[in-house]
Amino acid sequence: MTIAATRTTTSAVPARALLAAGAVSGPLYFLISLTQAAVRDGFDPAKHPASMLSNGDAGWIQVTNFLVTGVLMIAGAIGLSRTLEPGRGSTWGPRLLGVFGVSLLFAAVFKADPGNGFPVDTSPVGTGPATVSTAGILHMAAGSVGFLSLIIATFVFASRFSREGHRGWAVCSRATGIAFFASFAGISSGNANAVVMLAFWATVMLAWGWVTAVVLRTARESR
Repeated sequence: MTIAATRTTTSAVPARALLAAGAVSGPLYFLISLTQAAVRDGFDPAKHPASMLSNGDAGWIQVTNFLVTGVLMIAGAIGLSRTLEPGRGSTWGPRLLGVFGVSLLFAAVFKADPGNGFPVDTSPVGTGPATVSTAGILHMAAGSVGFLSLIIATFVFASRFSREGHRGWAVCSRATGIAFFASFAGISSGNANAVVMLAFWATVMLAWGWVTAVVLRTARESR
């Protein structure tokens, strides 16, 4: 699915409905992910990223989570492209968020490999898979593209907010991007200790919360 194809199928959908879809994508993703993290045997947010929830007998829940929230994020990106006033970031801001949405669809199709004790019946505690599967590599590639797109989007919108004189929004956007990039760099380094992993969870939540805030702000301004 591409953003252009989705745009065609959503051309008759009101922009406000598309923005609403984008606004709920983050809260829905974390509601489902954190609920699973609390109840699934062997899963520990201090050791495991949310993508590993796609494994095991209940893995279909997280796969569905990726698919649904990916579609919602793409819808939100289209809504932004239709409602943002022309100016700095009005084209590339929504496009970058759309790429993030598409990356979630890829993350659903190509699952992360099990490891580090999860699921408990497929990997001994404290060890990972002997080799990284092709699906695992593609999952990591999709995640990297999606997260970097989201990080860049924070700076694109920060530039727009600065141009419009909204200093607070600009500062918050840049701070979100910097924090998310730092945690992403930490987890990508291979040194995913408990502090790094929990920081990654926190900044993904922060970044998606930023998306929700930007979408809601746009929706208010388009009334």
